Amino acid sequence: MVRRTREEIEGIKSALLEHYKGAKSELHYRDLYQLLVAVILSAQCTDKRVNQITPALFAKYPDIPSLAQADPEELKELIKSCSYFNNKAKNLIKMAQTVLHDYGGKIPTTPEELRKLPGVGRKTANVVMLEYFGHNLMAVDTHVFRVAHRLKLSDAKSPEKTEADLVEAFQGRDLAPLHQGMVLFGRYICTAKNPKCHQCFLAHLCPDQAKSGESPTSHSAAPEPPRRSDS
Repeated sequence: MVRRTREEIEGIKSALLEHYKGAKSELHYRDLYQLLVAVILSAQCTDKRVNQITPALFAKYPDIPSLAQADPEELKELIKSCSYFNNKAKNLIKMAQTVLHDYGGKIPTTPEELRKLPGVGRKTANVVMLEYFGHNLMAVDTHVFRVAHRLKLSDAKSPEKTEADLVEAFQGRDLAPLHQGMVLFGRYICTAKNPKCHQCFLAHLCPDQAKSGESPTSHSAAPEPPRRSDS
């Protein structure tokens, strides 16, 4: 449920769009294949870590056919510094095999078809669609989930319901740039621990900061979404 007035929501929206105008994913990629692999790896893992892993990964497996034939142990060795690497290695190979056998080697380009691929959940599919194709979609990762709850844009307990609340709050408009902005805002300002409230351009719209007698850097704990490697 959205717990902000329309005026407050518009203030949050305008500030995010202004501060993160033109923002894109911090994952490094050259094409749709590389983006899909990187987003799968990024579940419960930082973009910085994924960017350290992918150069060697893409050098060895530059496309769907090569990844479909990857040796599981060799792939695990390449991505072992990533969280849930065992499960992600299995999913990456199965994903490539599914694309090769069911889609003629071409990665599907709709969120519905993407979600049929191993290792691709709703968040991953939406990120690929909004980042690569510019679709008007919201994706809820740990950063977006935390920011949405701290700003009282949602009180839902799941990423899916939080996504629905955000779509309602923003009236279904500018969802892709708002996703990018909320990710960066959560990653660098409204962090899980020690949020940088003194640097926050949304402090005047933050319910926690508006509480009388509360210190400038105190924040109520925001719930974390369920952890899974195929989000």
